[in-house]
Amino acid sequence: TTIVDALLDLGLKKVRLTGGEPLIRKNVETLIEFLQPKVEVCMTTNGILLNEKAQDLWQSGLRNITISLDAVDQPTFQHMSDSKIDINKILSGIELCLDMGFKLKLNTVIQRGKNEHATKDIIDLFSGRVDEIRFIEYMDVGETNGWNLHDVVTGSQIRKKLGNLKKLENQDQSQVATKYELNGQIIGFIESVSKPFCSTCNRARLSADGHLYTCLFASKGNDLKSLLRMGANQNEISKAVKTIWSKRSDAYSEQRGEESKPKVEMSFIGG
Repeated sequence: TTIVDALLDLGLKKVRLTGGEPLIRKNVETLIEFLQPKVEVCMTTNGILLNEKAQDLWQSGLRNITISLDAVDQPTFQHMSDSKIDINKILSGIELCLDMGFKLKLNTVIQRGKNEHATKDIIDLFSGRVDEIRFIEYMDVGETNGWNLHDVVTGSQIRKKLGNLKKLENQDQSQVATKYELNGQIIGFIESVSKPFCSTCNRARLSADGHLYTCLFASKGNDLKSLLRMGANQNEISKAVKTIWSKRSDAYSEQRGEESKPKVEMSFIGG
């Protein structure tokens, strides 16, 4: 929370808790309570622990949850997640959150030949019930996901398959998703492969070990934890981050295909 306090004067307005999986963090609800009065707090989760955690999250003041959901049928979900978790556990957690009044977004990464049918399945199941359904182009984050350009289903290909989409006007340029409407449901597309948005990106990521990353595809972060250990005050932290941000030259998605450096895994710095 010290770093958050230091960044308020730089314009920080929203904090998203990601992972890994944020719901396995002990006392995550307490962290939310500390942050809530200062900034808008959101969370991205795989949804596995929503049944157990939803009530505590609500009491902490959290209202906005994004669930990563790449399929709603067991065989595809098991294949995509490489786990034996019962998809119904996640779906029941989503239903609980909807009943409680949480504002939910769904994030679905589409891979060619693996879960293309999930676009229709998820829309059929959740249209008119969640704030936004977002389809994400498969990205080459980290070094271990076996990414291949052939596996990418672009946003335009998904839109063509869905048909009858109406693009929304007056879109917030600070948002990463381009929004459309389909039968009253907001459908978002995050297209960092086919339509990079590096030039308008205003996001930074703080890892659990106190490193600040200025890009999801970064090869290394900037150590803020050491500054805290040396007793740096909020003003000094703010100046350090301002310097880091002013020197950032990240444009990985725009330069994809050129010589690249090893990248940090998404499970370490969050999506």
